[in-house]
Amino acid sequence: MSNTVKVQPDLKFVKELQAVGGDSLKKCYQCATCSVVCPLSPDDNPYPRKEMVWAQWGLKDRLVNDIDIWLCHNCGTCSDLCPRGAKPGDLLSALRNMAYRNLGPLPLIGKWMSSPAGLLPLAAIPALLYGIIWVVMAGKVGSFLPRFEWDAANHAWIPAADGKIVFGGLFPGDYTIDPVFMLVFAFMVWAFFAGVRNMLKAFDSQPKTFIVGRKSAPTMLQALIDTVQYEILQHTQFNDCNAADADELDVKRAQGHRWLMFAFIALLIVTGTVAAGHWGGWLLRALGITGLGDIVSAIGHTPMPFYHPIKLLALFGAGLGVYGLVALTRRRVNLDAAKQSSSWYDWYLITLVWVIFGTGIGAMIFRVVGAEVLAYPTYYVHLIAVFMMLAYLPWSKLGHLVYRTVALSYAKKIGRIPMGADR
Repeated sequence: MSNTVKVQPDLKFVKELQAVGGDSLKKCYQCATCSVVCPLSPDDNPYPRKEMVWAQWGLKDRLVNDIDIWLCHNCGTCSDLCPRGAKPGDLLSALRNMAYRNLGPLPLIGKWMSSPAGLLPLAAIPALLYGIIWVVMAGKVGSFLPRFEWDAANHAWIPAADGKIVFGGLFPGDYTIDPVFMLVFAFMVWAFFAGVRNMLKAFDSQPKTFIVGRKSAPTMLQALIDTVQYEILQHTQFNDCNAADADELDVKRAQGHRWLMFAFIALLIVTGTVAAGHWGGWLLRALGITGLGDIVSAIGHTPMPFYHPIKLLALFGAGLGVYGLVALTRRRVNLDAAKQSSSWYDWYLITLVWVIFGTGIGAMIFRVVGAEVLAYPTYYVHLIAVFMMLAYLPWSKLGHLVYRTVALSYAKKIGRIPMGADR
């Protein structure tokens, strides 16, 4: 005797889903080609066919709690081979876009992030903040485009007509860069914490898969370590997405994604070294250990000469980032719109990362050649872009760095997908 299941379609949800990238879901006629050809879909209860059914029926409760939307890496194979052009891959992307908007707190930010109309208020916040700082500091140093020289006795940059362009002179790290970004980072962590908590709470309704032969389920920490080792550092699932006959752009997608990740890691090390050198030196001098404090400060003192190891790492990271961006952008531009589409979330992220790398490299070049009329405005835009990437990260497509990692770890914990070593 079967149980009666009450179905409550949510037509408003269907319209919202179509608006964020799932506009072709009504074309699906349940042939199951998508689930058959997916290189990642488990044999037991595969996706994305069931997601297409749930979406057509407006079963919001099932979809918003569905862990499988995070297991997809959007290779597009299902959409390429769909005989009806229903674009199942786009549906899963649209579901993730909805999750970015709704998982975390402050739904207003999620709403702004969901369309081009929200770009103005999102950019206006950091633009106004650093615009005020620029005006205040310009009044203090006597110029909007100042030059500086280093005052070793006071460990500070002072205005000098025949000096050099120093971004830290106009935007001092001590009270205009570091405190702001520390608060932004704390805000981002808080938003991710709330989002992950909501995600795990939703996953509690998932069936707990039992795998014959597995002695014991891994802990969440073990699953997380395994995910970092295999899915993040080695990009195993990205590589599994590429079929034997995958074209060059699909292969380079995985490579570009990996190189861009390593670029951010390299630049994170650079930023951390500069901050540790500056504040570590300050702390040591405050404790009376002046000699060692001066040495530590010198390690992170900026601007650095091009032969400095940290500067070389920064240049290497910038090069990796540009290579990765070129690969990802080429693939996105060359997508067949009839089979796979790009949403606002895709282009927002790619454009923002291009702006970060472009303005970072441009500001360095303009500083070296002494073009202050270009250097300072470019650096100002760079600050705005970095602020936007960090502050709004939990509501952007880049939020998958955290959400997908958590979902993959949870899926391994419950046996939905195997641990990396068991593949």
